[in-house]
Amino acid sequence: MQYIDRARRRIKLRDLHILLVVALRGSMAKAAAELAISQPAVSKAIADLEHEVGLRLLDRSRNGIEPTPYGRALVKRGMAVFDELTQGLQELEFLADPTTGQLRIGSAEGVAAGLLPAVIDRFARRHPRIRLNVAQTVLSTTHYSELRERRIDLLLGWIPTPFAEDDLVAEPILSDPRVVVVGRQSEWARSSKLSLADLADEAWILPPPDTFPGSATADLFRESGLLVPRASLTTLSIHLCCRLAATGNYVTFLPSSIVQFSGRDLGLKVLPVKLPRAPVLSVAIVTLKNRTLSPAAEIFIECVREVSKSMAGKPRAHKS
Repeated sequence: MQYIDRARRRIKLRDLHILLVVALRGSMAKAAAELAISQPAVSKAIADLEHEVGLRLLDRSRNGIEPTPYGRALVKRGMAVFDELTQGLQELEFLADPTTGQLRIGSAEGVAAGLLPAVIDRFARRHPRIRLNVAQTVLSTTHYSELRERRIDLLLGWIPTPFAEDDLVAEPILSDPRVVVVGRQSEWARSSKLSLADLADEAWILPPPDTFPGSATADLFRESGLLVPRASLTTLSIHLCCRLAATGNYVTFLPSSIVQFSGRDLGLKVLPVKLPRAPVLSVAIVTLKNRTLSPAAEIFIECVREVSKSMAGKPRAHKS
């Protein structure tokens, strides 16, 4: 306890911050440039920190500077320290002036094409001076790393069921089944009843077969007793699917929320195709467990709930 008490009194926040930047950049020179201080000043801060804890925190390797196991432990906890400090300062800023602040949001592309613009519009009308930063996230490659590294405050995206991330909290806010979509001027847009078999020879836009969306799409066709049609285009880009489907020359699957929130603006129409029973993805608010949310984040989350609730009971586009 004497060691911990002494180190806690003597460790400087400035030195800890320098360690975090060095670990992130993998180089003292890069850290010095980012912090706008000299490289000897960076070296001294690391040396002082190592002296206070009595352990080596950084090692040199072929790839640059890497934290030792002791360094990784201190960096992990140090990130939480500075994150909580930042959240505290933002809360003070908000208490001093409730009209200001900032919020970092992660969003899947499909959510950004549907639900998110409606939420931001409502939020911005109420709090026009709170600054928003939206980063596109791809869960298949990042696996919630932005949240875990505290680079975003919350994430809006589709989650699997069951949700098995023990260090995260997911609040499902909108059921989001897949629907078959065409442009409003397509000859199919006037149909009152269709099956996947009727559309088998159309120009389809499908996700790549070696991806989760691709395999889920293939299951829909197989459960309908059909082979997967030869796709005219394979892509994971929601933006590309929407723009090309709107021409009336293509058929594709989209999350229903995109058509609910943006279908009219995008010129899209949901076809009356009864699909086989398939797992329904949910749009969820995902946050880091036990992390204090800023007042701006709490307000934004309430806007997400309000918009989702307002849309939950609205009819699908093919019934309108």
